[in-house]
Amino acid sequence: MKIVFMGTPDFSVNALENIVKAGHDVVGVITQPDKPKGRGGKMQYTPVKEKALELGLDVYQPQRVKETEFIEKLKEMNPDAIVVIAFGQILPKAILDMPKYGCINVHASLLPKYRGAAPIQWSVIDGEKETGVTTMYMNEGLDTGDIIDKVVVPIDKKETGGSLFDKLAIEGGKLILKTLIELENGTAVRTPQDDSKSNYAGMINKQLGKIDFNKSANEIERLIRGLNPWPSAYTKMDGKTLKIWDADVDDSENDSAPGTITEVGKDFIRVATGKGSLKILELQLEGKKRMKTRDFLNGAKIPDRMEG
Repeated sequence: MKIVFMGTPDFSVNALENIVKAGHDVVGVITQPDKPKGRGGKMQYTPVKEKALELGLDVYQPQRVKETEFIEKLKEMNPDAIVVIAFGQILPKAILDMPKYGCINVHASLLPKYRGAAPIQWSVIDGEKETGVTTMYMNEGLDTGDIIDKVVVPIDKKETGGSLFDKLAIEGGKLILKTLIELENGTAVRTPQDDSKSNYAGMINKQLGKIDFNKSANEIERLIRGLNPWPSAYTKMDGKTLKIWDADVDDSENDSAPGTITEVGKDFIRVATGKGSLKILELQLEGKKRMKTRDFLNGAKIPDRMEG
């Protein structure tokens, strides 16, 4: 099948590689423009661009896909299907209607649940027991198109946003191949989404990571996992930012005010919350490297409370 691939981050790379290995003719790879990074402001390729160049594919980086010049370029490519995975721009109707088999999106949730930009992190933060990947026909709405395929992925007890990202990227890379076969042989289904069962997984920002110890230990522990590795959950200790990378929940009752450090063990710091306690097992104080709590406690002076 002749395919145009649209994607930008690491999450998209596995699918691109699989599509090429499966023998499909990728006539163009569309990704976001390069951006400056670091103090030197050196322009950095997107992960998809890096992989596409490695595979010898033609790469296009339009500022806006709505531009007439770019749409004309796509028409010249004449793709049978356009595969879209975490591309980062909204496609106009002129592009959606272009390919024979349509524009096919790979989305990291079990639609209609968790439409939007950050379904992976929110599924962990919200305490879901499972999530997955969905392929769908794209329309002009936000992740509202008819569903083709799904694959379910359990969420482990200590799952992080990062570990789930990796699992779903692999599953998405497998699922798109199955979907392309179904499109080509005419067995692809169209299952309309039930909008009443949808919710929106809004974008993640650094402010979301600020820990509120008035919340339950369970909620805070899920936040820590969901925002690992980015942007991370954090509080303050003696006026310095303290990132918390790993913690366990202690459901035993305590009468201490939320944020109070109630115990310093050999390898943990116990903090009271609105319900239960949080045992901090891995952390990173501002200006220091990430470390296990047992290493942090060597010579560290621990205050009476966190400042979150």
